[in-house]
Amino acid sequence: MIGELHIPELPPELAQGLFATPGAYPVAIRFAQGPGETLGDHVSTHRGIAIKVFGVQGEKLPGHMDDTQDFVFATGPTFSSGTAQGFLRDAKQIGAATPLPEGAKSAVSSLARNINRLLTKVAEPSAKADFFGHPYSHPLVDAYFSQAPVRSGDFVAKVGAFPVSAAQDELKEWKLDPHKDEDGFRHAAVEYFAGHDAIIELRPQLWDQAETQPIEDASVEWPVEESPYRALATLRIPRQDAYGPARVQFFDEHMTFRPAHSLAAHRPLGSVMRARLQVYRALAAFRHEQNTKQPPPL
Repeated sequence: MIGELHIPELPPELAQGLFATPGAYPVAIRFAQGPGETLGDHVSTHRGIAIKVFGVQGEKLPGHMDDTQDFVFATGPTFSSGTAQGFLRDAKQIGAATPLPEGAKSAVSSLARNINRLLTKVAEPSAKADFFGHPYSHPLVDAYFSQAPVRSGDFVAKVGAFPVSAAQDELKEWKLDPHKDEDGFRHAAVEYFAGHDAIIELRPQLWDQAETQPIEDASVEWPVEESPYRALATLRIPRQDAYGPARVQFFDEHMTFRPAHSLAAHRPLGSVMRARLQVYRALAAFRHEQNTKQPPPL
């Protein structure tokens, strides 16, 4: 999908990096399920939204030569494993489980959803359970999070992406019936954008307390009482043909979304992010090699 990122005039602590100057930028957006394999929607795992901002000027991270800034978000405010060691351990387990039949993965997903449903009644939901078993909610009604911190110029922040339009709010009661449509999430998003715009607000939590807001442990949620989410920028996605063949081919074969595609002012922080910089690069190279394409500059 395509849209625009609108940045208003901000107070100094928020007017950092990309957000230092008011304006509008063209963006490309991709919604996706978490696993790096094709699965039916009855295996409802964590979701993601990736945003590529074009026309971005400024010092980039080493190896990133294009005028772009990527934001990679997922459902849940925390990462399922807080450290690089845990992240790599989970990745190995997921890789080992890839050959399992889809029915087994569906059973694990269902169990994880039920665990979180029970936990929500008595305590906080589990990030790991959400990772394997996200509810059957509409992709346009979920909130998405950076989960791990990033630099925000002179500050440090975690960032959330929150749906704010009335049309999206009306989707709160929507639930996928996976027995009727194995590609229900995609069909629901395409149907939505055929007749509605979407508005998503980016909101950061600024780092303030080292004791309760660790940078190196991404499994810890930063208390909103200490650092509330604050309005930063608005992502506007107009109604469109969200899954046209030419656009799908371009996104799949010529576009990569990675935390490493970043301004130095928004450098990813913490051991999980440092591991992701390497893992995402390897995954992108493998995907483009399988597509018999050279890795693109984006």
